[in-house]
Order: sequence, then C-alpha cells, then structure tokens
Amino acid sequence: MSEHVPETDLREFLRTRRARITPEQAGLPRRLGVRRVPGLRREEVARLAGVSVDYYIRLERGRGASVSASVLEAVARVLQLDDIERQHLFALAKPSRQRPRAVPLQRARPGLMQALQNITDIPALLLGHRFDVLAANHLARALYLGFAALPAVQEPNLARFVFLNDAARDLYVDWSAAARETVGVLRLHASHHPHDPRLAQLVGDLSVRDADFRRWWADHNVYQPQHGTKRYNHPLVGELTLGFEALAPTGAAGQTLALHPVEAGSPSENALRLLASWATDNSHIDSEQPTRREG
Repeated sequence: MSEHVPETDLREFLRTRRARITPEQAGLPRRLGVRRVPGLRREEVARLAGVSVDYYIRLERGRGASVSASVLEAVARVLQLDDIERQHLFALAKPSRQRPRAVPLQRARPGLMQALQNITDIPALLLGHRFDVLAANHLARALYLGFAALPAVQEPNLARFVFLNDAARDLYVDWSAAARETVGVLRLHASHHPHDPRLAQLVGDLSVRDADFRRWWADHNVYQPQHGTKRYNHPLVGELTLGFEALAPTGAAGQTLALHPVEAGSPSENALRLLASWATDNSHIDSEQPTRREG
C-alpha cells in the first residue's frame, strides 16, 4: 500500500464530518423537500464558517495550502469537532513542510522495560504509535494470550491481534468497540505521519485481510486513548473488568504505557490473581493457538 495522501484524507475527513451534522444541529432552519446529501452541504458549511463557497471547496479538495488557523477553527466549530478531531483536522490541513523523513523504529529503553517487569500485580504494556508491542509484563502476556504469535520477521502488534486473531473476538466482551478504537488511533497517527511506510504496510495488510477494518478505516474516525474500563472474557479465568490508563512516558515520543488496574477486593482481582498464578506456572506461554483471519 502506498503512503497516505493528505489531500485525500482531508477531503474524506471533512466529507464524513459534514455527513453526520444535520442542518437543524447546525442551527439552520428546516426546509421542506428532499435533500440529496446526508448532513450539511458544502455551501452551508462555508456560509456558517464565514468563507466563500469556492474557498471551502478548495479546502475540502486539499488545495487550501495557505489556509489560516482562524478558518480551520471556524470549520471545526461548524462541524462540531471534538478536541481530538480538531487536532486531526489541523494536521491534515497544514501538513509539515519539511522533507518527508523515515519514521524510525521504536524501541523500549532499558529503564522502561525494567519498570514494566517490576509491575507484577496488573497487566502492563508499552505500545508504539502503530500498536507495536515494545514490551509487556507477564500478566499482559497472559491476558492477551497468544498476541505474540507472529512470524519471526514481525514484531508483536496489538492491532494485528485485534483483527487477525479469532481469539481476540472472544476475549473482548465488546470487540467492536475495542476494534473501532484501534482503527481510530491508527487514523490519528496517519494524519501526523503521512509518510510512515510501516504504518502504510500495516493498514494495507489489515485492509486486505479484514472487512471490518476496511469499513471502519473508511469512516475516518479518530481516537486517542486516555482512560476507561475494558471488559474481557478470558478463556482461562472467565470475566474480567479492568481499568485502562494510557500514560505517555517522558522522553519516549509516540510511546504509550498502558496499565490495567483492577478494583481491590473485586471478583476481577481474584481472577487476575488466578491468572498471575497460571502465568507463573506456565512461563512458556503457548503461542501456537492463534489463527490468521482472511476476508
């Protein structure tokens, strides 16, 4: 797959955002008759943003090279973008003028790897910006059982696990939500690094092999992990409700420390202790069970 084209991504992002806003939501009077497009028309966005129709059309076609921040703010307001979507819009509309550079491989520094191994009572992972698993403690490997089962030429990647491993669809109680968030994170990274060949290869592979990924990638939704709750149905210990905290380590750009805290005294804590015991007794976790999905 070729690298992402910012102009195309900008056009499709604005088009999909327009489609979800009704005239009534935008504060326009309701008119009788059949509308030929879902959501707002381009001329309606232009009028509400205070720019000419031609100017907005050029912007939506990726030809607004000199677009001002004030115009982008106005468009973001009209389209009711949240903070993450606004950042995404700015990245797409005003890409770096620097010569494209290769995005380096990410590695976990020794101190972070040691810290991760010192976390023994909850699952903890260090993820790169493409969901490459840079490091994981024993409980994380036991929770995402089999996620490291990739060919030797590939690094473990959580996005591949989510979409290409049938076990993932059983592991997540709400697999659809987890999968959509995964796509949204990759979309967000693509806007900031449109010339990342490894990301393009990952997106291309997932698009070819999984119909759900193809459909959600075309939605142009973006997501930035922060915190929340995730529910699992683990094949060894049953139901688990774990927290999720996404932390950005200082001096490790683009990396995320993902922690899964558990409520003290809860059934999930007891299940996690059972899983920890199993992981200790089975330090050589079976990596032959995942199957690779196609289609």
